[in-house]
Amino acid sequence: MRKFVLAITAALLVGGSSWAADVAVDGGGSYAGPGLTEPAPLNPATMELMWDNGTRKWSIAWYTGGDSWVGNDFDVSTLKTSYAKILKYKYYTRGAWPNEGWDGMRFAFYAFKGGVPGSMLWPTSGSPYFFKPSAGIQAHIWVEFNVDWTCPSVKFVAAQEQFYNYPMCDPYALDTNTTFQGHSWKYYEGQWAPYSSTNPVVIPYRNLMIRVFVDPGQTFPGVAPSSIGRVKALYY
Repeated sequence: MRKFVLAITAALLVGGSSWAADVAVDGGGSYAGPGLTEPAPLNPATMELMWDNGTRKWSIAWYTGGDSWVGNDFDVSTLKTSYAKILKYKYYTRGAWPNEGWDGMRFAFYAFKGGVPGSMLWPTSGSPYFFKPSAGIQAHIWVEFNVDWTCPSVKFVAAQEQFYNYPMCDPYALDTNTTFQGHSWKYYEGQWAPYSSTNPVVIPYRNLMIRVFVDPGQTFPGVAPSSIGRVKALYY
């Protein structure tokens, strides 16, 4: 049955653009750990920023993972602050597809000026940070790691590079919302562009399941911001 599903996916990808032909797609079902889609009690000193709705639609992996990135832009100026300490990076992935086990990815934060991702801000060494989830649960799951870095800009992009080639890699995820929030990006074949796909089953889904935890530096001001995750959920 697994081989049959993969064969159908491959057939859908043939004949598309170079980007479509370079990805493998898995999913269709909705997965999320218990309680992960529910807003948590608000901590005025720590906030989770997001653009996804918390429910996975597709897992996607490039056949060539090196220098293939996806990321979400965020703007903490909506928190009425001039800086934000990035506490954690959080992303939705799966260890049991496309292979049985975690492989890891590389991560970085980029500047966001003029409406497009720019130069790498973190790690400050200029080399992306490699992170591999611990062995154990390999199903669809949220994974996070500590960053503890103060971003010098109020606008930034949280991004991840697949790094390894298919099938020895970990996938990224898109949510079930068919309305593009306008904040998800991909870097492929040497350039950043708003996230998109020519794969017919993926086309309507464009919101990446990438989040960050921040300490905005002051108490939440009590206004409706544009890119606050747990608070944004209150305005749907």
